[in-house]
Amino acid sequence: MLISNVYRPTVFGCQADEHLAEVARRMVDQDVGALAVLDGERVTGIITERDLVRALAAATEPAAQQAAAYASAQIRTAALDEDSREVTRRMLEEGIRHLPVADHGRLVGMVSMRDLLALETWAL
Repeated sequence: MLISNVYRPTVFGCQADEHLAEVARRMVDQDVGALAVLDGERVTGIITERDLVRALAAATEPAAQQAAAYASAQIRTAALDEDSREVTRRMLEEGIRHLPVADHGRLVGMVSMRDLLALETWAL
């Protein structure tokens, strides 16, 4: 199945200079485990629940730290026309649980391991 049939077509994000307390609040409010990190409208990274835990363990005042300090700057993406099994394999190999989805270089949503697991469960 193609990623276009599985991904969540909403981009939830935060600004690079937002404090982690607000980032965490937004994740809870939107019921998501990752946010795109934006510098204006340009995507500069992704911040996940794991990144928030890393900040809690490392920073003296984690809630006051900025998102950019803990976000992953290497942005890997899935394409809308990519096969979901290939994306799953890639995510497993790279230890990624949330992957931005792009259409001709423009961020259009996110796919998570939970989305891909649900796909496999429905296929049974």
